[in-house]
Amino acid sequence: MAEMGLCSVHNRHRTRSLTDSRKARGDGYANLTRGQTFEIPRQALCGDITYLKSGEGWLYLATVKDIVTGEILGEATSERMKSELVTRAFLNAQARFHLAEGTIFHSDRGSQYTSAAFMDMLKLYGIRQSFSRVGMPGDNSWAESFFATLKKECIHFRHFATREELRQTVFAWIEGFYNTKRVQARLGYLSPKSYAAYLLAGKLAA
Repeated sequence: MAEMGLCSVHNRHRTRSLTDSRKARGDGYANLTRGQTFEIPRQALCGDITYLKSGEGWLYLATVKDIVTGEILGEATSERMKSELVTRAFLNAQARFHLAEGTIFHSDRGSQYTSAAFMDMLKLYGIRQSFSRVGMPGDNSWAESFFATLKKECIHFRHFATREELRQTVFAWIEGFYNTKRVQARLGYLSPKSYAAYLLAGKLAA
């Protein structure tokens, strides 16, 4: 690569933490995904927040991802990183897929996810909340891997003059490519949406 003047788009810089978990360090924040194997789509979900740069400033992106298929079920963007951002991302997923009671939603212990408003909303829909251990981002590697892919394939080495341009680009990449066309080896070389359909068809036929 060096001889050919090529360089990787992988981001080697350390990213700053976006969430503050100082108020959620006691008991009562169980990790319901640890040691578990999930095989059914929308049985367990994960959520996280990342930041994206535009010429107007930062744009924050919150996603809700299916742990089994990798499909992004809901997303939301905002100029501010408040609990309302993660609430909108979840409600988008809920409106589209009518998540079943007992579904697990996993995240870090950031203030957005441990806010009374967000936790009460999950309880309203019968969603079981799960949390990563403090200082262990690997507990939510599903979300981390998606953000890495998004930035390498859609964001790095591009300039977005406005937040709206960035927002539209990210939405088009997620809904028009990642969910529907981007095949993955772990999914048998199917896209997340195709893999979900395949699993659900097998479940209905069983």
